[in-house]
Amino acid sequence: MALTMQYIAYGGDGSAGSLHLESAEAPSPAPGQIQIRVQAAGVNRPDILQRQGNYRPPPDASPILGLEVAGSVAAVGRDVAGWRIGDAVCALVPGGGYAQYCVTSAQHALPLPAGLSVEEAAGLPEVWFTVWANLVDLGQLRAGERLLVHGGSSGIGLAAIQLASNLGAQCIVTVGSEAKAQFCRRYGALAAINYRQEDFLAQCLALCGGEGVDVVLDMVGAAYLERNLKVLHRDGRLVLIGFLQGSRGTIDLVAVLTKRLRITGSAMRPRTVAEKAAIRDALLEHIWPAIAGGRIRSHVHAVFPLALASEAHRLMESSEHIGKIILRVDA
Repeated sequence: MALTMQYIAYGGDGSAGSLHLESAEAPSPAPGQIQIRVQAAGVNRPDILQRQGNYRPPPDASPILGLEVAGSVAAVGRDVAGWRIGDAVCALVPGGGYAQYCVTSAQHALPLPAGLSVEEAAGLPEVWFTVWANLVDLGQLRAGERLLVHGGSSGIGLAAIQLASNLGAQCIVTVGSEAKAQFCRRYGALAAINYRQEDFLAQCLALCGGEGVDVVLDMVGAAYLERNLKVLHRDGRLVLIGFLQGSRGTIDLVAVLTKRLRITGSAMRPRTVAEKAAIRDALLEHIWPAIAGGRIRSHVHAVFPLALASEAHRLMESSEHIGKIILRVDA
């Protein structure tokens, strides 16, 4: 008998209110995959974009929303080693996380860190895969350097603050309120600039003695492009991971030449299985021990039952949250 599940579907108008429960047959693991009985799923900005019709999933991915989950292994496909039914896992998934069951590559799953709740663990994969790939692999952030992160109180931002500290770098963030600024400083940020009240370029240069920063991690996009290049020190790297305020901008390329700047960026979903597996292995070696040891934390702002996914999306769209928003899923 086929295994059925509940999942979150969305309507054609793309609104948060269109999110609703439906039933379908649970996906079965293909060779190299595991099936996860989902207990909690993280909510991320790409989920909002996909719901709105602005972020099409890859052809081989589930059309169901959700890019990260935590739960237990329910079934394993052929050629899977290292995972057994019943193992507690959190995982990056190519889609399908807003459901009672989902499948993903066995190479993209990580053990549930000791001492963390399933809700905390569900907020780890998408954030940490993204931050590691963009700050370490692309941004080449090193000890002694300075990092500027826009959206410092987001899940991505809080992870970036902690990664910088773990690497021996200093992190400055931009935020939209004093409460968020205080939270980021407690998390280890050197400074937090309220972009609603201060010009982040002037403040950041003042904090750095006029020299600027070595790396900028930006999810804002076009609206910040010119200032991002100005705030970079010589040999600086601008790493783009989102376009909350547009993807088209105009810049003076002279700064790129005179300061030897690099502009790069990436999205996680289009990466190959092997590329994501390499990031997973790096996290398992460098980050998971720090999480288990309490040196890296996961902050959950709010947990909603799966049936109230619309409320979770409204909260994310308001940008009033700090850290992660999680859906609780009970199969």
